[in-house]
Amino acid sequence: MAHGKLAPLQGAAIYPSLHGKRVIISGGGSGIGAGIVEGFVRQGARVAFVDVQTEPSEALMQELQGAAYEPLFLHCDITDCDDYAAKLATFVDELGGCDVLINNAANDDRHKLADVTPAYWDERMAVNLKHQFFAAKAVVPSMQEAGGGSIVNLGSISWHLGLEDLTLYQTAKAAIEGLTRSLARELGRQNIRVNTIIPGNVQTPRQMKWYTPEGEAEIVAAQCLDGRIQPVDIAAMAMFLASDDARFCTAHNYWVDAGWR
Repeated sequence: MAHGKLAPLQGAAIYPSLHGKRVIISGGGSGIGAGIVEGFVRQGARVAFVDVQTEPSEALMQELQGAAYEPLFLHCDITDCDDYAAKLATFVDELGGCDVLINNAANDDRHKLADVTPAYWDERMAVNLKHQFFAAKAVVPSMQEAGGGSIVNLGSISWHLGLEDLTLYQTAKAAIEGLTRSLARELGRQNIRVNTIIPGNVQTPRQMKWYTPEGEAEIVAAQCLDGRIQPVDIAAMAMFLASDDARFCTAHNYWVDAGWR
């Protein structure tokens, strides 16, 4: 089950509480999402994921054949709330419920302020923020029925740094932290925990198209730690937050950024 840099770290934790858990992940076909899919499959969880990219998603499915529970995949554009709700309902039906929701899907296309239109604003909010709320809303009844659950939202370090050409992406990602706090308060008495992971600059094929070797060296120089963060590092945090080991972790941000400032 080795998917290049997504392969588990030597001696990586195994969480017995995740075995058999029903996990739904958005944007699971490549990059960070693929690392999270593979991580939960390795834990023996029952995983289902959506992605708009069919080819890499099917390739990941092929690599994970033979797992204790092979993952389910459905093609989905998460900006279409009705279609996404239908896909989530299908997953809940096929898995018999949902214990863990990982809101990972996002798009960090660069844009100039002068080029932003109202339609582009709405589309960026849909792909980076709106779906997280409605996915949570869709699976909460299943988590209530099960006696609890864990929702993990993927934020971004970008707005904390104030990077250029990412105004709408950073606006959405900042809002996710507020969404996490609000949902954690709303759902906590039902034993549903909600947290945000804030990745630093993760070395994925998509991110690599933005950076020259010199740019990558600048990122490492800005970190406290040497090396480049990999999808497996974000998956490790997601699995911890989903596990019973994190039973009193909610309403907070968990940084995996190598100390990037």
